[in-house]
Formats: sequence, C-alpha cells, structure tokens
Amino acid sequence: MKVATIVGARPQFIKAAAVSRAFLDQSDIEELVVHTGQHFDAGMSDIFFRELGIPKPAAYLDINGGSHGDMTGRMLIALEEYFYKTAPDCVLVYGDTNSTLAGALAAAKMHIPIAHVEAGLRSFNMRMPEEVNRLLTDQISSILFCPTQQALLNLEKEGFTADGRAKVVYSGDVMLDAIQTFSSLALKPSVELPQDFLLATVHRAENTDDLVKLRNLVEGLNLIHSELAPVVLPLHPRTRNAIKDANLSLEVETIDPVGYLEMIWLLQNSGAVLTDSGGLQKEAYFCGKPCITVRDETEWVELVQVRANRLCPVEAETMLSYCTDVFGQKVNPRLDMFGDGRCSAKVVHAISQLQ
Repeated sequence: MKVATIVGARPQFIKAAAVSRAFLDQSDIEELVVHTGQHFDAGMSDIFFRELGIPKPAAYLDINGGSHGDMTGRMLIALEEYFYKTAPDCVLVYGDTNSTLAGALAAAKMHIPIAHVEAGLRSFNMRMPEEVNRLLTDQISSILFCPTQQALLNLEKEGFTADGRAKVVYSGDVMLDAIQTFSSLALKPSVELPQDFLLATVHRAENTDDLVKLRNLVEGLNLIHSELAPVVLPLHPRTRNAIKDANLSLEVETIDPVGYLEMIWLLQNSGAVLTDSGGLQKEAYFCGKPCITVRDETEWVELVQVRANRLCPVEAETMLSYCTDVFGQKVNPRLDMFGDGRCSAKVVHAISQLQ
C-alpha cells in the first residue's frame, strides 16, 4: 500500500513526525511525504525534518506566497500531477492549512481515498481561512480522525456518523504522541534568554493583517514586557514583515523561529504562554502551562472549559491583566482528553484497513 502524506506547515511537520514513526512499524505500507513548501523558511521547515526524523520528502513543490486562492490552486495542480505519477492508494492530510485543502481536493478529483487527521474541529468563524479548509476537507474525506470527543460530537451534529459518508474514528490527538515522544529531548535555544519569561507567538492573518489589531498586539506585548515579565517572541516571518511595514516598535526579546525541540524547552521554562496559534494552545497544556489566546474563539474549546486557556481580546491593558492573572501558575493537564498516547498507531491501523 502506498500513502502520500501532504505537509507544508509547522504543525503538520510535528503531527507527521509522530505518524511517520508508526508507519515504520507497518511494513506493508510505503509512505511518500510531499512537502508543498507552504512554510519555506528554514527555521519553519527544514529544522523539523532534521530534529524529528521525518522521512525525507519524496517531493518538494516549493509553492508559497500569493493569495489563499493562488497558493491553493498552484498546489492543486502540482499535487494532481504528482498523484498521476505515483498512484497512491490513500492521501493523508493534517489540520486546516491550504496544503490540507489542496491535497484533499486533488485526491478527491482522482477518486483517491482521503484520510484527515484532526477532523471535526470547529471555530464556527467562517472568516477564518482555516475554518473553510477544515470544513471542506471533512466533507470529501474517506476517514475522519477526531482528536477529541468534542470533534467527534461536531461531526455527529453535522450528520457524518448517521449517513456513513465517511468512516469516523476517535483516534485522540497525534500531537500528544509527539510531545510524549520528544519532550525528554528538549533543547535550550542557542541564544541568551531572560529568566521567568512569558512565551509569545503571533502569526495569524486575522491579527497580522489587521492594522488596528497589530498595533494593539505590539502595544500589549510591550506592556507585558515592561510591567510583568520579559516576553520572548520567536518571530514568524509574516509578523516580522507586518510590523516592519506598519513602522511599529516592538520592545520585547525577539528570536528567530525555533524548531520543535527548542519550542518544547521554551514552553517548559516559561511562566505562561500568549499566542494565537491553535497547536501551541495544546502544547502549553501538555507542558502544564497556562495559556492566553488572543483570538475571539478557539477550536480547542476543551482547554477553555477546564480553565487552562483563556480567550483574550486584542487590547493592551486586557492582555496585561489576563497574563498577570495566570503568570507562574501550574496547570495539571488531563491528557486523557486527547487520547492515550497511541493515537498515531490507531491512524496507521485504520488506513491499513482501506485495502
């Protein structure tokens, strides 16, 4: 059996690292990793393959930049061509990026079964490109792997389990597998860092492309840095360019993007996390750190319900207040909310049953 795994962005590399290890235990499956190039910066891409032992990509498409439609369209053309050449028996996609949707669409047009890891997540905000991507991918997938019971419930409400249009599997979250596998290998970044710092990441277009929100974010980060604790910010290329174009002054400890092992170290040694990332909300929880999410909604509602995560308006004083409330606190994670740490094996086993 031949499985084409489509990746292109940081969270997908982490998930693929866990599942690819499980593929190695299935001798009758050949995995072909296809890197779309969506994240092309070495600090956002290459380092993950080196650190996590992800198989060398069978194909690198080098597609990045441009609008969502332009990027997705170019990926669709290239992936269709690759599938014609390699004839995979299944296409495996992760999450909710443009790479996810392009891989699913190309496979669906060619009647290739699609396996979607991290299915059923919903923010219920159709202005988010990620929400559009995940909804459409779920609709055309053959196997839907749900990371949480809430994701399973979302699919049930949408009729997936009643009409049998796809096989729905509660697998748990493969990112739990990844952090359990790699947390003992955490690496301190090779830069000087302050003690008792707050870890921040900002990259979503809803924050970086809205000038009012971007100004408020920069003001809030600067305020937290001066009033509460040093802020360490691995600076995403999109955010760096947006801040530069807006001529804003960022007065926190910025560092280059880091690999997964360095990010785990930063999480383990931080006093709290402020982010707009979906994946980092969970990683903070797995590491026992409180999280403030500068978004109006989250697809990981479980973390809000157990008060490990708090949604925060993009307002400077509110950001400072929320971070002050939780800084230095410990979170006791209930990992069973995200599976049993054997999620990747369940994914691979279900895919192997397609034949």
